[in-house]
Amino acid sequence: MRILLLSLLALLAACDTGEQARSPVPGGDVGRGKLLLARYQCGSCHQIAGVAAARGTLAPSLDSYGRRSYIAGQIPNRPDALARWIVDPAAMKPGTAMPAMGVSAADARDMAAYLYAQP
Repeated sequence: MRILLLSLLALLAACDTGEQARSPVPGGDVGRGKLLLARYQCGSCHQIAGVAAARGTLAPSLDSYGRRSYIAGQIPNRPDALARWIVDPAAMKPGTAMPAMGVSAADARDMAAYLYAQP
């Protein structure tokens, strides 16, 4: 019984405490993505759940983004595609109203991680 209890305690000690959200985007940091969405002022145009001052109405809401089938209505919604879209939207959909904001590939990956992590 004692061995079982010690094994259980060791297993629990190795478990994630839940303090850092797991990223649905490989290599993405959900917490950093949230900060970057605010820093790049994405909320000027978009509504983004959990991001302070992200109450924009000029562009589509980004709430529950991971449930969508397409980016900009035509690009299959996958994490790698969303990160590329954030970096250079016009390269993926010429004529789009979404501007390139000078986002690096690493920042875009983190921003995508946050958007996919929202329920």
